[in-house]
Amino acid sequence: MTSAPADKPSDVLVDVKNLCFRRGGRVIFEGVSLQIRRGEVTAIMGPSGTGKTTLLRLIGGQLRPDSGTVTVLGQNVHKLGRDALFRLRRRMGMLFQSGALFTHQSVFENVAFPLREHTDLPEPLIHDLVLMKLQAVGLRGARDMMPSELSGGMARRVALARAVALDPTIMMYDEPFAGQDPISMGVLVTLIRRLNDALGLSSVVVSHDVVETSQIADTIHVLSEGRVVESGSPEELARSESAWVKQFMRALPDGPVAFHYPGPSLEDDLLGVR
Repeated sequence: MTSAPADKPSDVLVDVKNLCFRRGGRVIFEGVSLQIRRGEVTAIMGPSGTGKTTLLRLIGGQLRPDSGTVTVLGQNVHKLGRDALFRLRRRMGMLFQSGALFTHQSVFENVAFPLREHTDLPEPLIHDLVLMKLQAVGLRGARDMMPSELSGGMARRVALARAVALDPTIMMYDEPFAGQDPISMGVLVTLIRRLNDALGLSSVVVSHDVVETSQIADTIHVLSEGRVVESGSPEELARSESAWVKQFMRALPDGPVAFHYPGPSLEDDLLGVR
């Protein structure tokens, strides 16, 4: 496993230590430790079912671990009271995989919603801020459209404008490239990196899209079987000697993750041997 360089405490925005989490009898995480550093785009990668989205929910305090700690901006998330947790969440932006736009509100009203809900800003200032956020994602001209009139890529970009409306410290993306055509995917890849650097964010990207994520990530943590298999830059992981990392990063059909689901041999199955 690649060892990460030592970080100053102020550089670590999210510190996950010895995290264990189970759903029923299924182990999701067993001793996961990783860090998310200030100013970086950090990717959490792995195949479907490895708990990537679950990790985001643990960071946001929606789920509680069985053991271990999740520290965000110096605060132990799961020891916070309701009000303190809500204050912390205001410093986090979230782009959901579905976009989750309010279908009865225009593009403008969707982006204005968090500003009206969480601030006392006057309407003229909210108006200007909304237009600036839409300008950043290239959709200022679509401000009067309804979600039903948007393409999938446009809807994802509106959701991104809404997620950054409150100028969060940490921005989290749950499978941002899922279901996107090549052009929309390229736009989102560029936007995530550009917004991270221009707004001074720290971004967490959950994805299994290796090529797109590797283009923008500073650090990648690869998950498998409840653990962090390896961490490092995209270049370091491309040189990894781990059979599991090689299989995932190179999209190989067989390897530690076998092509065939475990079961009796074909001969035994055909002969009815148990």
